[in-house]
Amino acid sequence: MTHGHGIPPTTTIAPADKRYAALSRGFNQRWIARPDYVRLVGSPDGVARALSEAVNQEGGHPDRTRITVRSGGHCYEDFVCGDDVRVILDVGPMCGIYFDPALEAYCVESGATNWHTYSHLYPLSGRALPGGSCYSVGTGGHITGGGFGLLSRQQGLTVDYLYAVEVAVVRPDRSVELVLATRDDPDPDRRDLLWAHTGGGGGNFGVVTRFWFRDLPEPPSKVLLTARSWNWSDFTKEEFAKLVTAYGEYFRDHQDPEEASGKLFAMLKLNHMSNGEIGLLAQVDDDDPRGAKALEHFLDSVDGRIRPKSAQMAAPMGEHPPVQGMRVPRRLPWLTATQAINSSGENRCGKYKSAYLRRPFSPAQIEAMWAYLGKEHYTDYVNKEALIQVDSYGSAINRPPRPTAVPQRDSILKLQFQVYWKRVEEEADVNRHIAWIRDIYRKTFASTGGVPAIGEATDGCYINYPDADLSDSSWNGSGDRWSKLYYKDAYPRLQRVKRRWDPLNVFHHRQSVELPADGGS
Repeated sequence: MTHGHGIPPTTTIAPADKRYAALSRGFNQRWIARPDYVRLVGSPDGVARALSEAVNQEGGHPDRTRITVRSGGHCYEDFVCGDDVRVILDVGPMCGIYFDPALEAYCVESGATNWHTYSHLYPLSGRALPGGSCYSVGTGGHITGGGFGLLSRQQGLTVDYLYAVEVAVVRPDRSVELVLATRDDPDPDRRDLLWAHTGGGGGNFGVVTRFWFRDLPEPPSKVLLTARSWNWSDFTKEEFAKLVTAYGEYFRDHQDPEEASGKLFAMLKLNHMSNGEIGLLAQVDDDDPRGAKALEHFLDSVDGRIRPKSAQMAAPMGEHPPVQGMRVPRRLPWLTATQAINSSGENRCGKYKSAYLRRPFSPAQIEAMWAYLGKEHYTDYVNKEALIQVDSYGSAINRPPRPTAVPQRDSILKLQFQVYWKRVEEEADVNRHIAWIRDIYRKTFASTGGVPAIGEATDGCYINYPDADLSDSSWNGSGDRWSKLYYKDAYPRLQRVKRRWDPLNVFHHRQSVELPADGGS
């Protein structure tokens, strides 16, 4: 089984087609491409044929030369949908999920979304990928960048279970080959290709058609889920500092995945004060008899130490709608709880930045966040859709079963700075949104050159939250290139994989893995 019944191997969507406008853009409405065509591909062989045609075509618009790959369409930058894109290969029709007896592994096709893996894989097998909370994110990008979600502190990253990958690659003579690479492949080059897809990012080496996973974990049958918020107007600087400090210290001190507290996952939503609320969402394994006590202790450690009183969440926050009726933790089947918080937000434009934290927030970081969330700087900036989302991290993530291309394996928090706006807004307003996120980020990490440089307290950035500003010395004064911030010491090996499997650099964008400068090692 390689594709669904009735799905053609390829379908070409040209500019005159009514589907073209929808398929030449992604989740982030900031980026809309004008490709010569979009090619929907429904099978691995269809991918190979479509890629071969695209690579060997001549002519076309001289400013549009890139071939890109779209899975769920959630790339935050213009890496997939940009002005210079000639062809988009859309793998969305390839969304099958099944057990493959030949490889003794569960196969997930690269067009499947997070929700496919939850709603199809789990009912069939009782197992799940420990992936993200946004249902429409495509696995083709999510997995290749590392992939994490609410189960990750308990069960690790998606790539910790990746056994094999099938990739359509372009050879030096411009022919296309479908390559199956496994974790235990006798060929070291193919082993490297598999390794590169355990965190090396999507769109770097070829077109992924299928993933295979072994020893996938079983999610809890039930979880305890809570969602609550505080009124921003009730916070002083001291109370804000207490909240974010307690949150960071809790996860610093609870990093054992064998303990119920080490399985607990939380998101702290530090919204701009114009949102009206600061939000908190937390989930813990209720199959563990210690789970309820762990959640109670967490809430007491964070919510119980501040003067503002929490209430039911009422406002949308970033990519999540308000999760209502759960201030008092509710016991839910795991799949039901996952569905309750599953969202990707509205159709809008956005800019994003990320950071891994090895330590709780410093006083200077807290001061910067307080100021730029609307209390001191940008006091005339009003945007209820501007926020810093602080995800719990570490625990099982920091105890990987085998090496992967994800180098950040000792952090305790993962930050996602987000700002959203409507596409119809005036250019001056858009510039203010972008200026806000650049300024709050640069000020938060002022002591390390305006970015979370590799060091004792911070450990770089997440490739699945790409940020083109990291390539710009105006915003990155750390001395760490974007490639180091994403990949650390794994980058030279990723470059060698690039040279071996994409020697013509067919798959490239503003922050794609570069060919080695010397052409050698």
